[in-house]
Amino acid sequence: MHQGRVVFGAMDEVVFGRPAREAIVEQLDRIGAERAFLMVSGTLNRETDEIEKVRAALGRRCVGTFDKMPAHTPRAAVIAAAEQARGAKADLIVTIGGGSITDGAKAVQLCLANNVTTADGIETIRTHGGVSPAMNPPTVRQISVPTTIAGGEFSSIAGVTNEAKRQKEMLRHPLVMPRATILDPELSVHTPEWLFLSTGIRAVDHCVEAICSRETHPYADAQSVKGLEMLAAGLPRVKADPKDISARMDCQIGTWLSMGALAAGVPMGASHGIGYVLGAAFDVPHGYTSCIMLPAVMRWNARDNADGQALVAAAMGHAGADAGDVLDRFIRDLGMPRSLQEVHVGPEHFDRIAKQAMRTPWVPRNPRKIDNPSQVREILEMAA
Repeated sequence: MHQGRVVFGAMDEVVFGRPAREAIVEQLDRIGAERAFLMVSGTLNRETDEIEKVRAALGRRCVGTFDKMPAHTPRAAVIAAAEQARGAKADLIVTIGGGSITDGAKAVQLCLANNVTTADGIETIRTHGGVSPAMNPPTVRQISVPTTIAGGEFSSIAGVTNEAKRQKEMLRHPLVMPRATILDPELSVHTPEWLFLSTGIRAVDHCVEAICSRETHPYADAQSVKGLEMLAAGLPRVKADPKDISARMDCQIGTWLSMGALAAGVPMGASHGIGYVLGAAFDVPHGYTSCIMLPAVMRWNARDNADGQALVAAAMGHAGADAGDVLDRFIRDLGMPRSLQEVHVGPEHFDRIAKQAMRTPWVPRNPRKIDNPSQVREILEMAA
């Protein structure tokens, strides 16, 4: 008999296939917001007119723009954005950009609510041992327009990098989940190909690790399998024709579905756990970490979750094949990196990575039990 608990997130709506500038205005009207603070992609703001279109549509209701969030969401940038939002008296944050910006705005919400004004102050709102401290709930909420497809806009978790320790740390509160997410595939045309496709593999990683988890359940599987099917079909179409808006929309919806299991309490595994360390310690983009680690993790896990891996291969159109091989070939065909060597991470770093990965929330919940860093090192050697 199945047992479990599904907690539904604090998102009101997902709007898809509509121009973002129109949908953003409708959301402000719906929520009753009058002072929107934009946290946006620097590239979109400085090299296209897309953000200016949004500002024009908002008119006087736009009270500021922050466009300097680096990859991996460092603490210092979170504090800078929070100070600007506080000074603007924002009553809503609107993000337009990738996952680092989305996570940054989640962290800004908690900084505003808890009077965090320094990088060290983030220590008081981050999780410790996977447990969130007591804190004030955010009152300045967020709506998100993603331009990459890693899926962070559908979660109540933010990853923020502690620059001093070069470690990714987690912030969590039910209300940091955006109140609405707007999927506009036209905006993603400006996203560099490598970034769109690699974050798509991040979404694939969500689906795959959920399907293969020891803790999955039918509600989660329904979303993960369908999400994987859409991503497996859509990503090669985007690679073949970057202007295929329908394919981009399928990838965005597949990404939305890819987050269903995680939001429903199904844990990720070693691919995500090791990826956290590679991102924070070696500045490897999130999507690339999944491109490199996921096939290796699947092969290492295969003895313990063959049934889940069979579902993965079938959802990707290769029933009966080895899932690790299917993913390896799929990622290679997209032109993505497939080894740690390609992102300049050598064996001399493996012991350090393995020790840090053991402290992430996901490695201890990998479907094949990982008891010590030497087992993480085995996976790293498979991905070398």
